[in-house]
Amino acid sequence: MDQFTLARNPVYPGVSGPLLLVILDGVGLYRGRAEGYPANAVDLANTPVLDRLIKTAPVRLELAAHGPAVGMPGADDMGNSEVGHNAIGAGRVFAQGAKLVADAIASGAMFRSEAWLELVEQVSRPGATYHLIGLLSDGNVHSHIDHLEAMVRRLARDGVRRIRIHALADGRDVDPVTFDRYLERLEAVLGEVRAVGCDAAVASGGGRMTITMDRYNANWEMVRRGWETHVHGAGRGFLSAGEAVATLRRENPGVIDQDLPPFVVHDPDGRPIGTIEDGDSVVFFNFRGDRAIEISLAFTSDELDRFDRGRRPEVRYAGMMEYDGDLKVPARYLVAPPAIERTVSEYLVHNGVTQLATAETQKFGHVTYFWNGNNSGKFDPALEDWIEVPSDVIPFEKAPAMKAREVCAVVETALAEGRHRFLRVNFANGDMVGHTGVLEAAIEAMEVVDECLGRIERAVARTGSTMIVTADHGNLDMMLEVDSKTGKIKLDRDGAPVVKTSHTLSPVPWLLVGRDAELFRPNPDVERPGLGNIAATLLLLLGFEAPPDYLPPLVVPAG
Repeated sequence: MDQFTLARNPVYPGVSGPLLLVILDGVGLYRGRAEGYPANAVDLANTPVLDRLIKTAPVRLELAAHGPAVGMPGADDMGNSEVGHNAIGAGRVFAQGAKLVADAIASGAMFRSEAWLELVEQVSRPGATYHLIGLLSDGNVHSHIDHLEAMVRRLARDGVRRIRIHALADGRDVDPVTFDRYLERLEAVLGEVRAVGCDAAVASGGGRMTITMDRYNANWEMVRRGWETHVHGAGRGFLSAGEAVATLRRENPGVIDQDLPPFVVHDPDGRPIGTIEDGDSVVFFNFRGDRAIEISLAFTSDELDRFDRGRRPEVRYAGMMEYDGDLKVPARYLVAPPAIERTVSEYLVHNGVTQLATAETQKFGHVTYFWNGNNSGKFDPALEDWIEVPSDVIPFEKAPAMKAREVCAVVETALAEGRHRFLRVNFANGDMVGHTGVLEAAIEAMEVVDECLGRIERAVARTGSTMIVTADHGNLDMMLEVDSKTGKIKLDRDGAPVVKTSHTLSPVPWLLVGRDAELFRPNPDVERPGLGNIAATLLLLLGFEAPPDYLPPLVVPAG
């Protein structure tokens, strides 16, 4: 018996039909203090299927999907799709990127790492530059400004004489119009190091949904624009990042930070101040992997043919972390990622269980890469089918249905064919449309997801399947910001409600329906159910005993 052989459950032999896990990305259950809260798209939408299941499913639970429940440092740290799918697929909670990086900085381990020392040594010659590219905010989902500030200060202490920041505007994991505040904070730190002889400045930037941070090969044009902006200094020039942001907002009324056009900072003679040249060092300081892989490949891959890179500088490049543990991208990184192994799918293939994973492009990596512990390959191609539905390249608020109906059709067909014992599907709408901050689009997105949930429920009934409905974190449930102290809706300087584009701290639903669902009850030994408890639950429903270090299942047989 090898380490992956699972014992059969002595009490329950497993559901007789397929087991389907449906992840409604970004659909939380807001339980805040704002009386008469007017911007909960989940509640405002016409969702007869979800409403009925929440009231009548044989097992109905609410799961923690943020903070320590998914490996984030504190209770005020929102969850996200990456850590959520890690926790669901791994059956345990691992310290995630934000905490790992913060600990490595606090202990000094980052600055003693081989990669850090190599990059500092690379720019010891006169005129060489240390470049830092990444998301400038304290959203703590992809990056944190604290990490960047610590790196800038340490570089100056280590004798680096020239630093350039290529700052991506957030407005997605934080309030939508706040980039200028983060730039002001960063400029204060840059002023500190300039005072000790380090030439440090912001060299370029733009909105995270406009340049650089594409994922899952959805829109390489974003990466190309980022490359041209950061590397070549090609683009509209301004004398400072502050001037750029003020001008671009004035010229694009209503634009939020994530959609800001790219900009380049020029000197008074009109020359870009921070092109990336041979002999420089470059760090992408995001810790989260999905939106860091493509720009990393642009710097490191000899075979990349997604766009014409033109002049490709010879640099030493590192990621804040290793962004793909299977493909080893990038080869050099500052902080080791969590070592997530023995995920539920790895156990299942070793025990002969056929599986299907499907989603549209925007979330395909979440039901594959993140689900498998940050590994992009299948454990057994003979037993696993992965079906990606290509996402459209269009602003999500313009097409809130996205590809939900097409993804739904994949699930219906798969259930009818009956080749897969376990199926998992992610509907991206709640998260991707929620991030736009457009309430009307969010409501429509939720209604389309509910329509698909109804179609899948009928397919589950036709095929004698069992279905779990859950989510990875909240988003749609709060489309306006609420002050955590007063419980009232936040207002901006003009007295208008502040649009919320980030995730929430809400719990998420967990519903068990279909064949055999009535045979189970909530597990009384699980006091604080969270996403990490789902994997052991899947194994129980499939007739296996979970590994001893997995978190316990959410349910137990009712008999």
